[in-house]
Amino acid sequence: MGTVELHTISVLVENKFGVLARVAGLFSGRGYNIKSLTVNETDKPNVSKMTIVTTGDEAVLEQIDKQLNKLVEVLSVEDLTGSKFIERELALIKVNANNAEQRSQVIQLVEVFGGKIVSVNENELGVELAGRSEKIDNFISLVNDFGVVELARSGRVAISRKPGATQIA
Repeated sequence: MGTVELHTISVLVENKFGVLARVAGLFSGRGYNIKSLTVNETDKPNVSKMTIVTTGDEAVLEQIDKQLNKLVEVLSVEDLTGSKFIERELALIKVNANNAEQRSQVIQLVEVFGGKIVSVNENELGVELAGRSEKIDNFISLVNDFGVVELARSGRVAISRKPGATQIA
């Protein structure tokens, strides 16, 4: 049996009503899990880019690729996994900050991780954090000790990177 890992798949689709439902239905109908899904228009208003993060071995990914390519509205499918690609995610996190010491510690973590405080009240801080998924995961694991009141994550967005290109941040 093959190794199961996270795969990031970039799918260009025609920007038409119902395409998202058909793609999601393809996954659910075959029992494939979507860990993260983002969709938005590209620089061409009639084309949207879907970034799908899913799990599966090579056989599952091959099936996903074949099934996606059968959909009329799908223009291209690219599994970015294993290649160099640029990915980012946005998270909004409300964290308990019940006293001055907690507030100070959370603010220090936000600064270390390059985030922003976007909301403040007497008992919690609202944090905006953008970066690689692992960075978001690490931040959340550190602030879990204070108590995460609410969390919203955008899901991964990704684009390919040409060989030899330097990732700056």
